Amino acid sequence: MSTTAAMEMRMESQVASNAVSTDTVICLGPWYADAPVDHLQPLLDVLREALGDRATSTLIAYPVSDPEAASWHQDGLSLQPYSSIASMHTLTVQTAAAYLSLYEVIRAHDASCGMLLGAEAHSLSPAAIRGLLDAVLTEQADVALPRYSIGQHDGLINAAILHPLTRALFGVRNAFPMALDLALSTRAAERMAAAAQQQTAAGQPDGLLWPTVEAAAAGFSVADVSAGVREIPHPSTADLATILGTLTASLFAEIETKASYWQRTRPPAVMHSINSVPDVNLPAPPVSPEETSELIESFRIGYGNLHELWSLVLPPQTLLGLKHLSRLPAESFTMPDTLWVRIVYDFVLAHRLRTINRGHLLGALTPLYLAWVASHIQANSNAENPPEATARAFEADKPYLVSRWRWPDRFNP
Repeated sequence: MSTTAAMEMRMESQVASNAVSTDTVICLGPWYADAPVDHLQPLLDVLREALGDRATSTLIAYPVSDPEAASWHQDGLSLQPYSSIASMHTLTVQTAAAYLSLYEVIRAHDASCGMLLGAEAHSLSPAAIRGLLDAVLTEQADVALPRYSIGQHDGLINAAILHPLTRALFGVRNAFPMALDLALSTRAAERMAAAAQQQTAAGQPDGLLWPTVEAAAAGFSVADVSAGVREIPHPSTADLATILGTLTASLFAEIETKASYWQRTRPPAVMHSINSVPDVNLPAPPVSPEETSELIESFRIGYGNLHELWSLVLPPQTLLGLKHLSRLPAESFTMPDTLWVRIVYDFVLAHRLRTINRGHLLGALTPLYLAWVASHIQANSNAENPPEATARAFEADKPYLVSRWRWPDRFNP
């Protein structure tokens, strides 16, 4: 028996032996493993206020390395240890192992709602946590994801790729498809655990999952819950290429796995929009012309070094657009949404076809992404929200990806 399987069985045995009737399970992620009480206290204070009368029917599960650790109570909160195979991902996001842990605890306690909380969760407002739980327990949503209030220059990988791509292909409009925190119904937790089991069985407990994508494929309802301002933990790696490559590799693989779903025209996923916390318009920190010029120069260097590789992935018309972009002066540098969408869609296809080594492919996306970032910064003075315009462009051009996916040779240079 593998180490992973043995740990999963031990975890299941442990939670089953301590099973009590409860409605809601809140699982703290690996960031809280073996944490002393004083470290947990800020989060427990927030949870106590968020839960109110629900505290008596809620179990808070915290990860430990000692299987003999005891349950404990504090001012109406019930805390129970669980053994998890989850580790702290370098991107500080929830992993396959975390979803598996959550479902095992839910099943052991016959709960109807489960929640995963990420690092720095004490910075969530009680109203935000309550809103996520209400979305599942009251509004009958299967997946509830928070809509964080962030600055215009924050979360740009999400704005450029993750949100518009999942929205265009799977019809889910959640602002953050790879959120740090979320709530799930029992059947959604079971679905996520099944997907997680595939990852852990393949020796990838740190694999990333996409709850909105799973929900769309299963016909589950989804909620977008305003969460206000939250501290976003910084990845343990500052390497942009690694961050971008990890996220896009996971999403591109998910797109390939569920190709039969998104190629068909379907109604949008059932959505609940819950405004539990007022959205906050955070001021964007000023970006100097020099900083923008550095982004543009990184793209130009990439154009010079990677043009031959890009020509294996991108059609001639797109390459012509990049050639024009590389010659624009910094003050008028703008990447059209139509160009960016085609670039991303062609990289999705090249990932599927293994046109080139996947690591090299995703590395070659970085300077193109930096060009989008520079364009995004230049466009922030416009009245329209640039990320929203980008998302609509992805939706409008979805037929291009469908056609290329079905008949890739037709579009080859």
